[in-house]
Amino acid sequence: MKKLIMLFASVMALSTLTACDSTNSARIEEGGDIDSSLIDDSSMVTVDSAYSDNYNLSAADRQKFEALKQDNIIYFAYDSDRIAPQYEGLIQSHAAFLRNHPEITVIIEGHTDERGTPEYNVALGERRAKSVALYMQNLGVAATQMSIVSYGEEKPLDLGITEESFAKNRRAVLSY
Repeated sequence: MKKLIMLFASVMALSTLTACDSTNSARIEEGGDIDSSLIDDSSMVTVDSAYSDNYNLSAADRQKFEALKQDNIIYFAYDSDRIAPQYEGLIQSHAAFLRNHPEITVIIEGHTDERGTPEYNVALGERRAKSVALYMQNLGVAATQMSIVSYGEEKPLDLGITEESFAKNRRAVLSY
């Protein structure tokens, strides 16, 4: 009986530790949506160009990859998730590279300006990221190569309160 109680106590302790560990994990829903409220930013790692060396890319492909990482922002009109024609070429370039390199993944970040409620802005940022992901998927990029996250108004590029500043903050970023 004593052994049974010890076994039960061990199982309970292990299950409690497992449950605690899973509460801080980001949950990814079907379709690639990330519940960003569950992400602990303190454990996030920034990806630099050394990361791209882990891929088996030729020198020419590595150069293309570095260029794509520099030209990676799609801007949007106020309160819109519609991709403007001037960004179609940029998205097509990223999509072509991703189609040819299925081992490479991208995070599509959606951003907004500060106007609107935080809840609305998170939803709008998500719609922007999803519109870019859908466009790329229609160009043949595998859904498994793309993840989306919405930061809403939380990560502005420009802290000003002019229309020019707001325009810089209404964007989707392709982050490798």
